[in-house]
Amino acid sequence: MKKSLVGVVAILFASVAIQAQANVKITEVAPWASGNSPISADWFELTNTGNSAVSISGWKVDDNSNSFAAAVALSGLSSINAGQSAIFVEGNATKAASFISNWFGANVPANFAIGYYSGSGIGLGAGGDALNIYNASGVLQANVTFGASDAVSPFQTFDNAAGLSGAISQLSMVGTNGAFVAANSAFEIGSPGTIAAVPEPETFAMMGLGLGLIGFMTRRRKQK
Repeated sequence: MKKSLVGVVAILFASVAIQAQANVKITEVAPWASGNSPISADWFELTNTGNSAVSISGWKVDDNSNSFAAAVALSGLSSINAGQSAIFVEGNATKAASFISNWFGANVPANFAIGYYSGSGIGLGAGGDALNIYNASGVLQANVTFGASDAVSPFQTFDNAAGLSGAISQLSMVGTNGAFVAANSAFEIGSPGTIAAVPEPETFAMMGLGLGLIGFMTRRRKQK
């Protein structure tokens, strides 16, 4: 194998490693929960679709003002593990505890992660709004927009298991992407903490390219 080809392979696999790092997506939103849930607090879910943990120290959330300056801190969690989904509820640690009781009762999933946020100027509107996640440097990490929430019981969260950016509209359905009925609230449907991570398309593309190049070089060597 020529040195130049060895270098190309090394670069490709280095690119794969970079692409496969932590990548955070907004995978669920419940903008109606402040008015139609016993916990009286909106919430959303972040999922790390990468293969390494990501530090969220200093990260912030904002709604449709789309402004890091107006954003408020994510608290209660310092990192999200690879493949892990974490819930963030509006309020404090007490509100987070109420969320866990409402959705799971005594059967809390192992390694369930929950944090919280609070501050003036942010509130997820049931009539339509946006959600923006910024890192500590103010760089946008994830963004979704949504229209009017489900207004008929049972209330369904916005299911964004695909990790799409921009407009989302799919509602959670029991049995789809881990959605279920809340343990202590029969009129709430969602999948808090249960959406599995989805590998990034770019990662698959780079892996395919790298494996294809290796196959080509192997055939070249056999032909010599």
